[in-house]
Amino acid sequence: MKRAFLIGTILLMSACAPLQTTELALPLETEAPPLTPTEPASSPTDLPSAPTDSANDSAGIFALLPPPACDETLTPSQTEGPYYTPDTPERNSLLEEGMPGESLLLIGYVLDQNCNPIPRAWLDFWQADSTGEYDNAGYTLRGHQFTDEQGRYFLETVMPGLYSSRPIRHIHVKVQPPGGQILTSQLYFPEQPVENLTVQLIPQDGYQLGLFNFVVNR
Repeated sequence: MKRAFLIGTILLMSACAPLQTTELALPLETEAPPLTPTEPASSPTDLPSAPTDSANDSAGIFALLPPPACDETLTPSQTEGPYYTPDTPERNSLLEEGMPGESLLLIGYVLDQNCNPIPRAWLDFWQADSTGEYDNAGYTLRGHQFTDEQGRYFLETVMPGLYSSRPIRHIHVKVQPPGGQILTSQLYFPEQPVENLTVQLIPQDGYQLGLFNFVVNR
């Protein structure tokens, strides 16, 4: 299993919104609704109480993560796409035995507009595998989690692959602060940056370390 991440670098996170670059006019999934859609009824609006230590197995991952400095720029919303599945398992790692692809450790905060960390915020991630395929029958590369008491999250996964109808690497995500509105969006990568939605990548020995902070209305 690809959980053998060794966190030995100082994580530098100097801004809430990584990599202010120009958004690409690339096609979305062909069945996707327009940007900023109305949330489907299946999206949770009354979340169950989250565990207060949802990242309790993350020793070392957050040890050197500095408090973020940020402005009031909210993380932009984007289309949900046709491949969302509700009621995913709660887990920080989407890796499975024998899963191909380059390993990715994504880490960051969920913050409000005043740069205050939001504890117990809900995040739901889903993505294609390294060949560009989604699991629409089960929960492979799908899972939700909650931020810890410092508003931090981490996700162990693989770099998503490309597919013909959407030739850009991306990870889908929903974020909801306790009692707040759901943000539906997508994360992208430096090879094809999108403004305010690009993960900062730091190559490590055997995996990529990704940094991204979500800024949401509380």
